[in-house]
Amino acid sequence: MADPNRSDGSEKVRDAVERSRSGAPAAGAVIRDRFSADEVFQRIVAAADEELTSGKRELLFSAIAAGFAISITVLLTANLTATTNEHPVLSALLYPLGFIYIIIGGYQLYTENTLPPVALTLERLASIPSLFRHWSIVLTGNFIGGVIGAAVLAWGGVFSPEAATAAIHLGEHGVETPWWSVFFKATFAGLIVAGVVWVEYATQDTISRVVVVYLAFLAIPIGNLFHVVTSFTEMFYVVFAGELSVVTGMIEFVLPVLLGNTIGGITLVTVVNYFQTSERRLDSIRLEGTDRQLSIREWMLGGLAGQSYVPVIDTTGSLVFEDSNYRLLVPIANPRTESRLVDLACTLASQKESAVVHVVHIVQTPSHISHQYHAGQHHQIVDESDRLLENVREQISQYDVEYETSTVVSPRSFEEIFSIAKRNQTDLVVMEWGNNQLWNAARTDRPLNELTSQLSCDFLVFRNRGYDTSRILLPIAGGPDSDLSGEIARTLQSTVGSEITLLHIVDGAENRDAGEQFISNWAAEHELQDATITVDDSGDVEAAIGREATNHTMLIIGSIERGLLSRLVTSTLYFDVIDEIDCSVLLVERPTKRSLFRRLFQ
Repeated sequence: MADPNRSDGSEKVRDAVERSRSGAPAAGAVIRDRFSADEVFQRIVAAADEELTSGKRELLFSAIAAGFAISITVLLTANLTATTNEHPVLSALLYPLGFIYIIIGGYQLYTENTLPPVALTLERLASIPSLFRHWSIVLTGNFIGGVIGAAVLAWGGVFSPEAATAAIHLGEHGVETPWWSVFFKATFAGLIVAGVVWVEYATQDTISRVVVVYLAFLAIPIGNLFHVVTSFTEMFYVVFAGELSVVTGMIEFVLPVLLGNTIGGITLVTVVNYFQTSERRLDSIRLEGTDRQLSIREWMLGGLAGQSYVPVIDTTGSLVFEDSNYRLLVPIANPRTESRLVDLACTLASQKESAVVHVVHIVQTPSHISHQYHAGQHHQIVDESDRLLENVREQISQYDVEYETSTVVSPRSFEEIFSIAKRNQTDLVVMEWGNNQLWNAARTDRPLNELTSQLSCDFLVFRNRGYDTSRILLPIAGGPDSDLSGEIARTLQSTVGSEITLLHIVDGAENRDAGEQFISNWAAEHELQDATITVDDSGDVEAAIGREATNHTMLIIGSIERGLLSRLVTSTLYFDVIDEIDCSVLLVERPTKRSLFRRLFQ
């Protein structure tokens, strides 16, 4: 008798082997060599997930390569047209070759991208603005590659005279075709191309994919249809030949082809194929079917309303906070080494009547492999993170504050800090500044639009050079950031007995009396009357801070320059004294209402 346990075990092993690293199925479930609609959709979403989280540079150059590869199609089609006397079938036989290179090689082609990113957007895992961003980068890259290819064909002596004449005819043919006719022909081409993507993800071997791509793209020239990147390259060849203006070619030819391809790909394939799938279409691809999605506002507005993308794993979605709570968010990259940051956050929270410290372990993953973890690995990451956070929970339990811990796994680790802060209505973000994974990711991430626009809450960035709060130096220049600095200093004074020194710097001895009056009034307004007051009349801010910092254990500074966080990310914080002093530094920034002009140019 067969051992049922052995049979079950063999089945589990086979399932494990046949599941791709992305979490999408690598083989069909019902018939092992055939995918269901749900399984095809899972594979497409896995690919779109990686595409949308690709860096701009990688995306752009992949698109440029695809656009240039289309010149192969134009080259071969023009030559065959010339040598076969414009035979409708023979002249089209090598038209698909450029597309085979692109699709099998994994380059970014605009028409191919009408399906995967739209599928992710329909699931509300990516926002509409992120979809348009992706499209715009890919289309721009395709057009750049197309222009380069057209220039080589026009001026490189590649064509024979007969082939050059045929290439000009191909470009002029589209311009001479009525606008609406071009549009509807392009719509059918969009249907074919997006359909190729769907069928391509339903195949399991390269030979099948090549056959599908070849036959599908062969239908475009035989059906006298139009593909936007090919049409753009053909049009620019005619422009370089001096037979057409760019404006006429773009408006009368490329624009209707672009609209037709886009609408055909989205409406006739993506939406139809999406609605033929079941509610369980994402059970495998998103951490065993997690149903967390972007809100409607986030879906429509992206980062302007919260976040533009749902990370691979985000356990903060299950947390519930009372509206009356003062919320401190503490993002950490390594729970083992950032205990001082947690102590600082708990100290600040302990003086609030009702505060919650939310420590989130942000796991940075490279964008090119972050979506290749299967569901079991997702759970392993969360379990390991929870184990590391156990020490953090024990540490926080020593303070009289409420707390929560969670884990986020994402290639956009730095940007996730702002998304979580906005989504959870955080009051203060307390994070560490240094050469850790979060700051390293910030330099390749896409957070600058978040940093240079209005912050959603107060930010405190801690540079740890020994956690000693006994003697605190507080440079004051007035404004919201000085107010926040004062609040933090007053909290540390009342909780751990810190000695506070207020430093105000004026330009010249003639301004000293006014400076003393200002700092005295400021100290009274912020309940720091017992602080030591120092007025420096040298006018040299850096030197004054450097001199005073030698006798202090911590510097709290946030009143020196606007856009503190963005300057930290881009390494344009021009105060060298912050790097030169020996004591720890707290850099603070408070949200302010700033005009668009000031946000762009200051």
